[in-house]
Amino acid sequence: RLRGCQRNVEVWSRILGVRSLVVAPSHDMGSWIKFASLCRNAGRISMSFKTLVELGIDTPTYAGFHGGTVALSHVLADADTALPHEAIGAALGMGASAASAPGSGVAPDGVGATLVHPRVVFAYLKHLWTVGDKNVAVARLEMLKDVLDAGATGEAPDDAAPVVLAAARSHRFSDDAALRVRCHLKLGDWLRASADQDVGNEDVVRRVKDAYRTATLLDGSHYRAWHSWAVMNFQVAEHYAKTARTDPRADELLGEHLSPAVEGFFRSISLGRSRGAGLVLQDLLRLLTLWFVHGSRPEMHAALKAGLHTITVDTWLKVTPQLIARIHMQAPQIQSLLHELLARVGRHHPQALIYPLTVASKSTFEPRRTAALNLMEQLRGHSPLLVQQAETVSRELIRVAILWNEQWHKGLEEASRQYFGDHDVEGMMATLLPLHDMLAEARTMREVSFLHTYGRDLADARDWLRSYELTKKQSDLSQAWDIYYKTFRKISAKLPQLTVLELQFVSPELLAARDLELAVPGTYRAGAEVVRIRGFTPDVTVITSKQRPRKIVMHGSDGREYTFLLKGHEDLRQDERVMQLFGLVNTLLSNNPETAKRDLSIRRYAVTPLSHNAGVVGWVPNCDTLHALIKGFREARKVRLNVEHWLMCQMAPMYDHLTVIQKVEVFQHALESTQGQDLNKVLWLKSESAEVWLDRRTNYSRSLAVMSMVGYILGLGDRHPSNLMLDRYSGKICHIDFGDCFEVAMTRDKYPEKIPFRLTRMLINAMEVSGIEGTFRSTAEDVMGVLRDNRDSVMAMLEAFVHDPLINWRLLAPTTVDRDADGAGEAKEGGGGAGGAGGAAAGGDGDDEEDGEGGSANPIMSEPAGSQLSSSVHDYRRVLMALGPDGSDAPAEQLNERAIDVITRIGKKLTGRDFDGDVLDTAQQVDRLVRDATSIENLCQCYIGWCPFW
Repeated sequence: RLRGCQRNVEVWSRILGVRSLVVAPSHDMGSWIKFASLCRNAGRISMSFKTLVELGIDTPTYAGFHGGTVALSHVLADADTALPHEAIGAALGMGASAASAPGSGVAPDGVGATLVHPRVVFAYLKHLWTVGDKNVAVARLEMLKDVLDAGATGEAPDDAAPVVLAAARSHRFSDDAALRVRCHLKLGDWLRASADQDVGNEDVVRRVKDAYRTATLLDGSHYRAWHSWAVMNFQVAEHYAKTARTDPRADELLGEHLSPAVEGFFRSISLGRSRGAGLVLQDLLRLLTLWFVHGSRPEMHAALKAGLHTITVDTWLKVTPQLIARIHMQAPQIQSLLHELLARVGRHHPQALIYPLTVASKSTFEPRRTAALNLMEQLRGHSPLLVQQAETVSRELIRVAILWNEQWHKGLEEASRQYFGDHDVEGMMATLLPLHDMLAEARTMREVSFLHTYGRDLADARDWLRSYELTKKQSDLSQAWDIYYKTFRKISAKLPQLTVLELQFVSPELLAARDLELAVPGTYRAGAEVVRIRGFTPDVTVITSKQRPRKIVMHGSDGREYTFLLKGHEDLRQDERVMQLFGLVNTLLSNNPETAKRDLSIRRYAVTPLSHNAGVVGWVPNCDTLHALIKGFREARKVRLNVEHWLMCQMAPMYDHLTVIQKVEVFQHALESTQGQDLNKVLWLKSESAEVWLDRRTNYSRSLAVMSMVGYILGLGDRHPSNLMLDRYSGKICHIDFGDCFEVAMTRDKYPEKIPFRLTRMLINAMEVSGIEGTFRSTAEDVMGVLRDNRDSVMAMLEAFVHDPLINWRLLAPTTVDRDADGAGEAKEGGGGAGGAGGAAAGGDGDDEEDGEGGSANPIMSEPAGSQLSSSVHDYRRVLMALGPDGSDAPAEQLNERAIDVITRIGKKLTGRDFDGDVLDTAQQVDRLVRDATSIENLCQCYIGWCPFW
């Protein structure tokens, strides 16, 4: 009953206080040891120690929690072969006496010594470690471990300490294997921590491995024992892999640790399924890291082949994106095992593989496409209808996502930049010719209509291109561009009129699709009933923004409607991985008592890529972007949307060219001239009562703090007001658009971000009266504490993220201000809103502010209707072209160096070493982050479309 109570020091203290009137602490030892642990974890060190004293710990010279001593010899006090009390105490370096307690035994040597249970001793040693007596704690734990082992086995080395020999003769602890396992595990943990995780110290590694290996032998079904054993071998293997070039012994030592690591991970994964998804996911990801890096070694191949069949097929569903990302690996040993595993998964869970394999089968990278098609053929063997429907739905959704007029608009824009800006005729031809070839494949009424409207002009332009290919006359290209320019203007004029699409005209096949075998994207769960697509609504809404995403509704077989945002011209594979990370973080938060009782979590939504440039995103209902809320509030009161920026321009028209100290003065002037209470008042005005408002305000502060900490660890940038959404009913903040991760926004050339997360004055003013000093700070510290306590799990996920070949090429590509301009840039011009009641990714679109290259020589890029791309956008695209399809041509060495830098940086964040090498505790780290996020000096240097003044 006590274990079912809230894990809180005050609650347990009252209950145990009453219980102690009837049952002495020494007769209810388990509850009191647990209470001491609760006190210690809550920072109540004094209460923890007093509890241990009640259980028999003696402290004749107690001072500052460091003077406590315990005669470990008393665990043998009732043995017939017990040594004299003084001799045993001296051997252990402990005190020679103990306070008596009710029910305690007396040593047979006549000394008035209390019988102290080994579990109490173990709890006391953890207390010593917590208060800083780490060397003493390790030494005494080794002695306790030797005593317990000797007492259980009846064996001890001849040169062992007297107390150990006495324990061997007593044979008292043969039935306490669980405590022995805990002692060995804790000893291994403490030895690693004492060496500061230095896996290059061979003596420490040997001692740690001995401790963990013994724990696995004592209890072969203990998850933590196998997990610790596997992680230790994994880290040592990684160390030797890095030193292989300089150390001739490294390769041999690497081989010695790979197989034990793989064996340990397979055992921990099979044992950890009942302990929570977060633990299993961590082990799975590290196993995959070993597999994909070292899987071609013979010993690794054998260990993997033996272990793959020990894990249920369902387990692999958690890492499907990571498996699919490696299907094109060239090493035959790795590829054969991987394809065999995916074939097994496909037989049991075809719905889980069909969408990612369909994406891979459209890859522009030939080896990847070939591997995906081979796996699709295996799926087709047992699920032919499912494969056919998936191909149809995917193809038609992409058709709806990117219409021909949009493809030509974007293509002409790009070709114009290549020809007029870069003078790259070959690049221009490579962009335009596929668009011309596409015109021969008109299948829908919309495409036929496009041909009727623009077909003759585009055919004439194609003839001029053919003429140029033969004659190489520049006049031929000029003739072609005259036609392209007119076509571009016509398309640009009609695009804003695109508000609703009727499926009967844009995709009749999709409209005709009824009662499919295919599951609704993002709904498939192993063991649950499959929610299949019953049909599509006939009308698709086009959201008014630069990218023009579509709102599409699917009817599920469960009778519900599933709304999605259909996005074109956007790669959603990184967003999909970020959702995986958020799922892990939510698991960690739910497992922590402090964060779980406040229901802390991150709002997630389904992300299903359909190709490298299209996909569907789950609609987040009842949400508005902060940009839309502020815009609506100001428009209703006839206040200029960009009033702060207007004030800055009045004071300093050339703001971007000012020095930092000058920008601070101008920025401060804009803040002092406006109140910044918009979001605060929106929350109040939209609440039905003060009670509702208070609840929403609390949820708002907590959710903002959670994502601020997680976003900092992830290195998430581009947090402009159209990328943050507010739930109308709960008040929780939801983030969207995760294109900028791993601090790429901080390393770009133009307008690098200086802040760790968005914490501007409007966000602070919407909190409670004390602002940051309240719910926000306490929640941030708790969340950062959970992330740091579980850094192995977080690091495993982010390492897999960084090494994923489908997305890690982004680490080399310069991040552009183009994304920052989307949506948020409207604050500068006071233009149309983005988002509104939109879906998960409805924000993030707007009018760019940068001047285009090429000047008047570029007829398309000088048009107001065109997206005036900055030079950094051009650099970005050139890098993408140089890296090849899916980053297949990315320089491996440079990419690896960048990945190592990213992982090192994340590791420093999770250990409090992220600022100048100083080790900060959680409270200090959060305080430093808050100061950086609210610094006027940092905010005034942000890109203006980021709206730092909001």
